[in-house]
Amino acid sequence: MAMTDAFEALPPVPGQEPWPRRIVDARMWRALAESLAAGERTLLGLWGDAGFVHMALLGGASGVAVASLACAEGGFPSVAALHPPAARFERAIRDLFGCRPLGAPDERPWLDHGRWPDSPARAGEPYSFLPSVGEGLHQIPVGPVHAGIIEPGHFRFTANGETIVRLEERLGYVHKGVEALMAGAPLARAQKLAARVSGDSTVAYSLAFARAVEAALGVEIPERAVWLRALMAELERIANHLGDIGAICNDAAFALMLAHCSVLREKVLRACAACFGHRLMMDAILPGGVAADLPAGSAHILRALVVAIKRKFPRLVELYDNTASLQDRTVTTGRLDPALARQFGCGGFIGRASGRDFDARRDLPYTPYDRLAFTTPVLEDGDVNARIWVRIKEVEQSLGLIEQILMRLPNGDVRVTANEGSGEGLAIVEGFRGDILAWVRLDGGSVRRCHLRDPSWLQWPLLEAAIEGNIVADFPLCNKSFNCSYSGHDL
Repeated sequence: MAMTDAFEALPPVPGQEPWPRRIVDARMWRALAESLAAGERTLLGLWGDAGFVHMALLGGASGVAVASLACAEGGFPSVAALHPPAARFERAIRDLFGCRPLGAPDERPWLDHGRWPDSPARAGEPYSFLPSVGEGLHQIPVGPVHAGIIEPGHFRFTANGETIVRLEERLGYVHKGVEALMAGAPLARAQKLAARVSGDSTVAYSLAFARAVEAALGVEIPERAVWLRALMAELERIANHLGDIGAICNDAAFALMLAHCSVLREKVLRACAACFGHRLMMDAILPGGVAADLPAGSAHILRALVVAIKRKFPRLVELYDNTASLQDRTVTTGRLDPALARQFGCGGFIGRASGRDFDARRDLPYTPYDRLAFTTPVLEDGDVNARIWVRIKEVEQSLGLIEQILMRLPNGDVRVTANEGSGEGLAIVEGFRGDILAWVRLDGGSVRRCHLRDPSWLQWPLLEAAIEGNIVADFPLCNKSFNCSYSGHDL
């Protein structure tokens, strides 16, 4: 029996739902890392715990599974030594839990900037960026303070003239200690923290956390709440995609698209405020259901919104597609190799624009998406233009999903009690950036441990690869076409 087959035969830890978690030894851990390197499985997440490390995997008989390894003498075999996408996860584990990845190719701190009490990294000590050697090379440091009102990140460019030879990112400036704050928190407090991990994905994070809690407690929520959650998720997807499409075009000096897309996005946000009490629908999803039912007249507001976007959006798409100067900036720019997208398990519009056909709503189906008709757009070009077109197609699909949801929205209650009990739950939901993972361990109604993995953990490294060979002036365009989350990454 192959080692990875033997993993499937191991007994699952009692109480983990809906996918199994299994305790493994160092030999099995290495075998799973080898299966990742061979492309047999996909890394979904890697995180620390008290005396343990956990690794979530996609593939195998169970579809999704978690492997847990005790950190013997404060260390564990490095996964990144065989599978590079694990590198930043391992660096974060060492920073947050002191558990060292043995044999890791990169042992530099990641979230720790030398400002924490008892930090092994000394404050003020220069961060060791990777060297680039060659005649005529120069470095351009950008950030973490930027000209616009955006989140902080440092980008170290090595260039030959205007051509980028290497980009290296330095993040962690907005580390908030969310996972530490969640430990011991009651569910109501933890839910609010989850909703604020990345504000533009507050619905997706709330949904992931709530579904993980409900899986841990064995709670079945009312049918109407299931459909209302999906309605919120698709509204959030549309609002963010509209904003991104306009902002990418603006970075290519075509401000007209930003203006028109911003108007449509504002219509979505106002409809959300009218129907769910908050423009971003923050705290509208709770364990057990949703915070409140739709007020009277909401269906009319949302149907009118769909009609307005369907009337205006196609003309904006035509404007984008027929503007030669804009196409000159986006086509072939910032191309991400499909092989890298697959290796990193890159989700969302970034992965789908580079041929990775994965959508958690379809491939790890959760209600009500298993009863809705939609398609997942996939392209192969992997450039800025492809990432825009995937967003365009997803807006169109989400409009159709909203129409289906409004047509089939059942009556009934919107919430049940879900605040007591113990267990472990895992959930994977599709946010606008891609799949969000939530793992939670509950003890008597409070959170003992929670890990939330943003899609950006597996997307930020790929921006470094996509920008290589492009000119410095195209970095803002490439960066916005990725639109990775700083806050969701830095936890």
